[in-house]
Amino acid sequence: MQHREELHELLPCAGLTVVEDMRPGSLFPPEAGWRIARGIAAPDGAVREALDAAWWRRLADADGEFLVAVLGHRIGGNDSWWTRVRYAGGGVPGLTGDPGFVALSLDGQVLLAEVPGSDGPRVTALDRLPERLEEAAEAAGRETEVERAEVWAAVPGRPAWPLHWAEGIGSNPAAPDELLIRLLDVETGFLHGCDRPAVLDAAVAHPDPRVRSGPADTFRPKLTSDQWVRLVRAEPSPSRRVLWAEHACAWGVELPGDLYDDLLAGPSRAQAAELPGLPAHHLPSLAADADPRVRATACARWEDLAAPLRARLLADTDDTVRTAALLAHHTGVPMPREVFAALPAPRRALEQCRLSPELEMELVRDGDAEVRRALAANPRLSAHSVAVLAEDPYDDIRSAVALRPDLDEEQRAEVRYDFDPTSMSRTLPWVEGLHGDADAMRRLAVSSHPLIRRSVARARHLPPDVVERLARDEDRTVRLFLAESCDDAPAEMLLEVWRWWDGSFTHPDRPRSHPNFPLTGLLRYADDPGERMRRLALDDPESTPADVARLARDPEAEVRRRAAEDTRLSPADAVRLLNDPAAHVRGAAMRNLRLPARVLAGLLHDRDTACAAVTNPAIPVPVLHRILAAAAAAVAARR
Repeated sequence: MQHREELHELLPCAGLTVVEDMRPGSLFPPEAGWRIARGIAAPDGAVREALDAAWWRRLADADGEFLVAVLGHRIGGNDSWWTRVRYAGGGVPGLTGDPGFVALSLDGQVLLAEVPGSDGPRVTALDRLPERLEEAAEAAGRETEVERAEVWAAVPGRPAWPLHWAEGIGSNPAAPDELLIRLLDVETGFLHGCDRPAVLDAAVAHPDPRVRSGPADTFRPKLTSDQWVRLVRAEPSPSRRVLWAEHACAWGVELPGDLYDDLLAGPSRAQAAELPGLPAHHLPSLAADADPRVRATACARWEDLAAPLRARLLADTDDTVRTAALLAHHTGVPMPREVFAALPAPRRALEQCRLSPELEMELVRDGDAEVRRALAANPRLSAHSVAVLAEDPYDDIRSAVALRPDLDEEQRAEVRYDFDPTSMSRTLPWVEGLHGDADAMRRLAVSSHPLIRRSVARARHLPPDVVERLARDEDRTVRLFLAESCDDAPAEMLLEVWRWWDGSFTHPDRPRSHPNFPLTGLLRYADDPGERMRRLALDDPESTPADVARLARDPEAEVRRRAAEDTRLSPADAVRLLNDPAAHVRGAAMRNLRLPARVLAGLLHDRDTACAAVTNPAIPVPVLHRILAAAAAAVAARR
């Protein structure tokens, strides 16, 4: 891989003066130029002979300027970006030979290229480029069934980029379960988005631990409870077995009792003792365990421990165990000053323990702001102390008090809290715990605090009057959260949110994928001045292939991408969009099942497009199996 400086040294050696590096924009892309130079979806009429001075004069403008990309130079002025150059010589620039180049006139009319090939350099010279590309697209779109069959019979032929196929084939929606199960022995990256039960079954039963962990080690695992349990049981490493059990519990899986027995009997007993769903009958043995870490963990289940076990832990010889027991004991029994003073680290007591009235009053008036900051969220603080902290001179302390669940809304409104409406919001756990309480939701939906209203909006279901109120909330993040999380969100609000939001990392398809999102009447937005609204037009059941064709030529890339994804796109338009300036539009066109077979087969053998092309659902299943075989052989050869 070359560095930018090396490219800018190479070009002057070829007689070219660098003017500027052209970032991707509205230009014909170098990727399409490289593809045409290699003969993939290339127009007829190309000159395939040495490039003489006449062609270079046709390429350059009056100032001798044109665009160039040099093969393999992928940083700065790279072979995916154009570099604008000036040529002052009267002959031929010294670009011929290795490593290869593609050049474009500033008006996009002339393309010159030379790329290495198995039979020597391949030279391409084309004038009237837009017109020829239009003709080539129309011709490709007239492909017959017989021609398609002939093309697929020859694939894969001599594999050019089989490792790229291995990376992409798992994302092909037409790939059957059987193929994806075979793919597990070759490449597992596709498991991060896989939701097919049979494939996940095969993955969690796979002998390779890296394959087994694939479906679990993702942002949103698609495993069922049974698959989680089988994954935990199949894991030979005791520590990783507990790790997967922790993940399973975090996703709401109830582990069977015998699995807890097994985990606690292993060498990772201390970690297993921390599992949140641990049955209570294990607690006596944990409280009497020889390992102090296990005994300390048992203190977290204080309410489930019998009185004799509590007494034993309070008198434990290990300082860590004794401290954990004291902290748990004083969540219910007020902690006196002498016990507090003896604690090696008092912060946890400040945050969670019930304190004696004298100690509490002393601490809330403490000159140390860190002490008051820890107390502000203590759920066991008295009402009087909460009132004192609500008037604290520090903004962040008052702001923490403002979010306490024990305040009524009148009290909350009186707190001078600090809140940044642009900051990232997390659902308040205590509000989430009330999501099923309709009366609580009604009360909190009118809260003066935006974060509380935002937390209400995260409920899966809400009473109609609460939905109506939140849908009109002045804080647009409340409306956004309602669109993302609440299945009762109204259609008109979803459409309003769509005007300024098209999905987050955690809710990538909302609001557009919301079950209440309106579909009828969207065609009226086909000529809307806002590109976001034009993107919706093709979702209307009344839209036609003619509407798809029109929006495939829209000036905005996102609108063209929506057209490129549409199954009604014409084959000719699919080929046209392969030359789109925007990479994500070209990618969508490569995956469109209307793409002609001859063009798609060519894309499978191009470096820049092989990984995306292999995901196209138009590839016949027998061909996918042959492609996988070639990919598997290439991967095996590298191991």
